[in-house]
Amino acid sequence: MIRTILVAFLIVISLTTHAHDDKKKNEIDKQAIVNIIAGIKFGWENGDGKPFRKNFLDFEGARYIESGGQNAGLDSLVNHHVEPEKDAMEYLTIDYENIEVNFEEGRKFAWVIADSAVAGKVKKSGYAFDKTGYQTFLFRKINDHWKVVHTHSSTRNKRPEKSNKH
Repeated sequence: MIRTILVAFLIVISLTTHAHDDKKKNEIDKQAIVNIIAGIKFGWENGDGKPFRKNFLDFEGARYIESGGQNAGLDSLVNHHVEPEKDAMEYLTIDYENIEVNFEEGRKFAWVIADSAVAGKVKKSGYAFDKTGYQTFLFRKINDHWKVVHTHSSTRNKRPEKSNKH
């Protein structure tokens, strides 16, 4: 009887430890992904391609979607979109909130959805925009490092605040 209780106790301890380790690994991976997204935000706002080159998987067939347009491959995204915007914009701000990180079993693939807000002003035309929407990131874990394999952003002009006046 004591042997059975001891074995059951050891099994419970083992399962509890394993569950705790998985939760800790998920939190570590989640923080790594959130840090990558913060780097992407910095890259967009500062016209800096380094966070993209460091954290995106450069592969044939890669596509990055931005509100109806697309960049085919990492070079296209960085050279024709991220870096040129620094000189073309008076300012650009991007905010990601409510970042929800989801993992596939085995934690080799993750998808992220976040609320996004993008505001800026084009130098040449003076056009100012203030948009909100959603951002999706797909990640793959390669050699213990998370890499962005796809992004999709969809935003639209902010809707005017509704007045309570009748």
